[in-house]
Amino acid sequence: MATTQVTNSTYAGEKAAPYISAALLSANTLENGGLTIKQNIKFKQVVKTLAVGSGLIQDMDCDFAANSSVTVDERILEPKPFKVNLELCKEDYRSDWDAISMGYSAHDRLPPSFEDYLLAEVAANVATDIEKMIWQGDSGNTGEFDGFLKLLGADGTVEDVAGQAGGVTAANVIDELGKVVDAIDESIYGKEDLVIYIPQNVHRAYIRALGGFQSGGQGANGVGARGTMWASGMGQPLEFDGVKLFVANGLPSSTMVAAQRSNLWFGCGLLRDENEVKMIDRSQIEGDDNVRIIMKFTSAVQYAYGAEVVLYTPAS
Repeated sequence: MATTQVTNSTYAGEKAAPYISAALLSANTLENGGLTIKQNIKFKQVVKTLAVGSGLIQDMDCDFAANSSVTVDERILEPKPFKVNLELCKEDYRSDWDAISMGYSAHDRLPPSFEDYLLAEVAANVATDIEKMIWQGDSGNTGEFDGFLKLLGADGTVEDVAGQAGGVTAANVIDELGKVVDAIDESIYGKEDLVIYIPQNVHRAYIRALGGFQSGGQGANGVGARGTMWASGMGQPLEFDGVKLFVANGLPSSTMVAAQRSNLWFGCGLLRDENEVKMIDRSQIEGDDNVRIIMKFTSAVQYAYGAEVVLYTPAS
């Protein structure tokens, strides 16, 4: 077999965007439109929030009389810088690349080069880590930013809902989702972009419940009398009490968040000059068969109004 070489390449700033975008924005929650994405943040973005009190309407008279209240606050979205330093052995990936390039696999989108194939492999793994960080991240840990669960858990204005000990199951998922819906503020209930973010175990439990296989179920044969066959996999759009459900793979088991998509933000600096992707083929330097991949990027999450978010956590 001929030796596979990788061209030593450096992509910076705008040229790095396609690779950084694949690593960051391919995270499940982002790729499926679960958050509002704020790109190209150079350092930090200060977003003003405004809340108008009740009692705005008055009886007509000839005088001007200010009433109610306007509260102006701000949220700071400051993407944190990160790096990826990775060394891969080309031999571990060469057989897979050969199969793809020769048409011996189920892949229908072929990376144009072995270099792109390696970058795609790394980007997919980075995206998985970003997805988990979006929800469970803790800046106290190396290589993480604060995720929504930490941020929301520290906010006293967030509506906290205590879940069942033992977590969500097919037997209780209807009641537990009901607790979340009941806690949603009436000012946002019915908004088009309101969703309940659920982890995979809640998604599976809900499908099974609607299939009729739970105590006190939804009818012995479930939706359309098809049992659990009614659902066509993860692509099946689901709602509960008129609120869309969004499967967020980064959420821990039996944890749920209800919010408007426009209220939850993901910030990054896709076109920042500091963004960089490098591939260094060691065979051209020291004769070994390793490739070093270096990525530099920024990312973080933030939200606007804590009072318009419901955080459901299972009882310990």
